[in-house]
Amino acid sequence: MNSMSLTTLERGKTTIDAAALEALSTQLRGTVLREGDGAYDEARSIWNAMIDRRPGLIVRCAGAADVIAAVNFARENRLLVAVRGGGHNIAGSAVCDGGLMIDLSPMKSVRVDPPTRRVWVEPGATLADVDQETQAFELAIPTGINSTTGISGLTLGGGFGWLTRKFGLTIDNLLSADVVTADGKLLRASQTENPDMFWALRGGGGNFGIVTAFEFKLHRVGPQVLSGLVVHPFADAQAVLREYRDALELAPDELTCWVVMRQAPPLPFLPAEWHGKEVLVLAMCYCGDLQEGKRATKRLRAIGTPIVDVVGPNPLTGWQQAFDPLLTSGARNYWKSHDFTGLSDSAIEVVTSAIAKLPGPECEIFIGHVGGAAGRVKADETAFPQRSAHFVMNVHARWREPKMDKACIDWARGIYEATRPYAAGTAYVNFMPEDEADRVEAAYGGNYRRLVEIKQRYDPLNLFRMNQNLRPKEKLQAA
Repeated sequence: MNSMSLTTLERGKTTIDAAALEALSTQLRGTVLREGDGAYDEARSIWNAMIDRRPGLIVRCAGAADVIAAVNFARENRLLVAVRGGGHNIAGSAVCDGGLMIDLSPMKSVRVDPPTRRVWVEPGATLADVDQETQAFELAIPTGINSTTGISGLTLGGGFGWLTRKFGLTIDNLLSADVVTADGKLLRASQTENPDMFWALRGGGGNFGIVTAFEFKLHRVGPQVLSGLVVHPFADAQAVLREYRDALELAPDELTCWVVMRQAPPLPFLPAEWHGKEVLVLAMCYCGDLQEGKRATKRLRAIGTPIVDVVGPNPLTGWQQAFDPLLTSGARNYWKSHDFTGLSDSAIEVVTSAIAKLPGPECEIFIGHVGGAAGRVKADETAFPQRSAHFVMNVHARWREPKMDKACIDWARGIYEATRPYAAGTAYVNFMPEDEADRVEAAYGGNYRRLVEIKQRYDPLNLFRMNQNLRPKEKLQAA
């Protein structure tokens, strides 16, 4: 292995000699990749095709010892570091140019203990991996809505989806985590061990270290849930949204209903004449008794005159993957999002008017329905502060050709600005693109200063900066 030039934390260059590179390689169970190696391009490719970065070195970790070796190597050489879990983050923070990429994707173990309803998950596992193992015992963690998402990034940012209203955010079900800190030490974080780290990990992103194992509590769910889509003509969108909002005021925690507005894909159950036309979709899931679910969803399903209603019993694992075909890797993606405590008539008018200006057939706006158990946690109980939000809007620009970049990004930014007067001011960090560093403080609200202090304690060098970054206190004051 020859010497090589790598990017530093200061975005300069440093030369690492062949002996140091060989010494790193011999410490690992995993592998070291550099440009030209057969697996290099696959390892650096992530979900968002807008991100095309080339790390100088990739360490593909097989376990916690490999992570420790990689962190020590990076710190000792002051290298720019990116950490990859599932590689699904919109900002592309899993990959850096010229520095060291620590790739956790080979670490996919999921171990379930049914009697105690506990599961231990390694950071490279996807939501599909977790669902596959936990549903074998009719147990589940509340996670996201796209099964190819990595458990690590989802959890560290908060995590919400179909089961959140009943069981809380993903972080509300985290019991402990094993973390490699910037000084190369492995510590356990829980309510009783390193509680400051445990608090920060629950919503503070990847700022504080690299989690090598998560321990979650599990809940009895499935194997079937009442779920599916009710598709409406977009001409009825404003009226449907107003009734949707009102119907959810009394929704039980077991019921979650999201809105998707876009051009209709060629779904097999949708009449062909609607393919490619603008529609509003109510996507709902009831995670309790199926007969109770029919009663709980009745009002939502009675709204307007839908094109089709395909709500019925489905395997939870299948429903968790229902949106995967619309969110495959390889497309260019840009997101803008807001939290809302409610959906005013004015906000509804602004959002629906944007669908008339869709720049491409894969662009969409979705409104996530949260609250419930997640909203009954105090804002300062975890790092995740936006507990009062009842809805989360994500403007999802998605396209294939670079020549469409400006039109799609401008469309998303325009909706974001137009809806700002109706928003809560907070944001979900997992939905923030790489150009939103100026939103980080507002995203964390009253928890921001405490997070910065914890960052200073565990990572004063800011080694872990490829994220929605919390700058250490000393660097913040210097700025």
